[in-house]
Amino acid sequence: MAGRFGFGLTSAAAAASMIVTSTPSQELALTNCAYCSAADIKRFSTPGSSQVLATVGDSFVLTLRAHDGVPTGHIALNAIQRRHAKVSAGDSISVSSYVPPDDCNLALLTLELEFIKGKANRSEQLDAVVLAKQLRKRFMDQVMTTGQRVSFEFCGTNYIFTVNQAVLEGQESSRPMEKGMIATDTYIVFEASPSSGIKIINQREAASSKLFKQKEFNLEKLGIGGLSAEFTDIFRRAFASRVFPPHVVNKLGIKHVKGMLLFGPPGTGKTLMARQIGKLLNGKEPKIVNGPEVLSKFVGETEKNVRDLFADAENDQRTQGDQSELHVIIFDEIDAICKSRGSTRDGTGVHDSIVNQLLTKIDGVESLNNVLLIGMTNRKDLLDEALLRPGRLEVHVEINLPDENGRLQILHIHTNKMKENSFLAPDVSLEELAARTKNYSGAELEGVVKSAVSFALNRQISMDDLTKPLDEESIKVTMDDFLHALQEIIPAFGASTDDLERCRLNGIIDCGARHKHIYQRAMLLVEQVKVSEGSPLLTCLLEGPAGSGKTAMAATIGIDSDFPYVKIISAETMIGLSESSKCARIVKVFEDAYKSQLSIIILDDIERLLEFVAIGPRFSNVISQTLLVLLKRLPPKGKNLMVIGTTSEVGFLESLGICDAFSVTHHVPKLQKEDAKKVLQGLFLLYASC
Repeated sequence: MAGRFGFGLTSAAAAASMIVTSTPSQELALTNCAYCSAADIKRFSTPGSSQVLATVGDSFVLTLRAHDGVPTGHIALNAIQRRHAKVSAGDSISVSSYVPPDDCNLALLTLELEFIKGKANRSEQLDAVVLAKQLRKRFMDQVMTTGQRVSFEFCGTNYIFTVNQAVLEGQESSRPMEKGMIATDTYIVFEASPSSGIKIINQREAASSKLFKQKEFNLEKLGIGGLSAEFTDIFRRAFASRVFPPHVVNKLGIKHVKGMLLFGPPGTGKTLMARQIGKLLNGKEPKIVNGPEVLSKFVGETEKNVRDLFADAENDQRTQGDQSELHVIIFDEIDAICKSRGSTRDGTGVHDSIVNQLLTKIDGVESLNNVLLIGMTNRKDLLDEALLRPGRLEVHVEINLPDENGRLQILHIHTNKMKENSFLAPDVSLEELAARTKNYSGAELEGVVKSAVSFALNRQISMDDLTKPLDEESIKVTMDDFLHALQEIIPAFGASTDDLERCRLNGIIDCGARHKHIYQRAMLLVEQVKVSEGSPLLTCLLEGPAGSGKTAMAATIGIDSDFPYVKIISAETMIGLSESSKCARIVKVFEDAYKSQLSIIILDDIERLLEFVAIGPRFSNVISQTLLVLLKRLPPKGKNLMVIGTTSEVGFLESLGICDAFSVTHHVPKLQKEDAKKVLQGLFLLYASC
């Protein structure tokens, strides 16, 4: 097209102020063109060009077309174009001729789809291959700008797409307000929010890639439950560029992601996900390595083991170049060999040289573009920082504890076979089990199912005669089996119910209006933590004389909150520990709490934690500073935490400034005569019933 050569026009005839009017018909409103009179078209046309392009306002470039229904000096824009340009019918808008520069074809266009008129419960399934073909045909040689909204009709339904990304050929990334023309080889990626009701299918098929063995991923069939969001994130960041044909990637001028790190609590499915990703890929069989297996007692042997892992990928890269198959290397427990350099004091420097060797292979002078290294760890904080930067293990995906829907998926996966073979009793409600298993990891849920099955099998075995024939048909795993299993399998990040119950051995007895008032105020704070998005951290201090019931009240608040994570930190669990060990334990409880959506931490007898004595060395400054930092540190986004402290030495805590770290302080008084009488009557009735 001749009009593409040049960088714009400057003559007076190439720019004008025009009156905005509505599009003459509904059909024309779906063309993404602006309409004006034939006389006006001549003013903006470029010699040798088959179409007329004009910059409308400061917003976007539109294709101009002539229409008899538009008066001279007017320009017809549809409602979406007027909204984007912030004008109404009758307003004036500047229109100037636009001549695109050389090589302005788009390599990549990312479009977000939605219905023009949103309706409740409306859903539509769109084939990305067919839709991309239609849009390329309909909008060929039209200029698209990042942020632009365009209406169109497809199979009788009207849609809007928003241009989220427009990348020109030969450029690494799109700049804000990037423009480009749709060409025959422009690759179009479609997006749609879950709430839009639009489902995109065959997006990967549209890329004509043979990277994956199947078109659609059914994570449940792969045995992966509750990790669909994480898998989507991994696909977008680590595999999306590899799905594109190589010539598209070359035009974009980017390099593939060469490494990603899966981190999170133990048992959440990191290793499972990495292994299943390896199985999904065509080509070379993934190399699965446990971190400690690489280590060797012989000098230089460990570094050689690391080099050997990359040898096949180097040969393929050398002989086949961009057509080389993807080599996947999975490193389990990568923290065992990639600790921060200088952190180990063994004097050999072996760990440092392993890190150096790995960094060289991933992103050295002769870096490979056909390798994907997947590392897994429970201790991201131990890894060397250089390993985590972009170009190395740059994609960090936290595999966290599953939510209720995720737990339901995991339970479905582990009970699917017994359900198919009629071993699952009709009274089993997986939905109820998913609701009961707060803060259970995927491995712990599998343990619950195994434990429930063991109860069911045990009923069929006679301990008096182990040789007795078993009745296979009578095996039924019941809801009671699962409830017993929940008592047996305790989540590592769950509520310490036993510890809390130990703090109130006699249960809860009415201690009078004053104690009841404090309890109610504390429960209001619990509700605030539950529902408030603006208060992710709330702290409450219960102070009063020894024996007034502070610990029992704090434990009761923790139990009644029904939060998935409730832990109590007390001095009795830290007898004989050093200052640093105590700090490490306290920090770990807080770190574990940040993994749960709702958490309560009880700091019982803070003065005991601080090793307070009335004379001599008065307290531990190290523990004091640790508590001050933790009491003010906000939890991660989406996590809410409540900290309840108890103390009998409020004056001492005030002198340290710890009282100021608590947002609310309640005084728990000793019992008055009438309240003491109530308590004695309650205890008498309790013991009489026993």
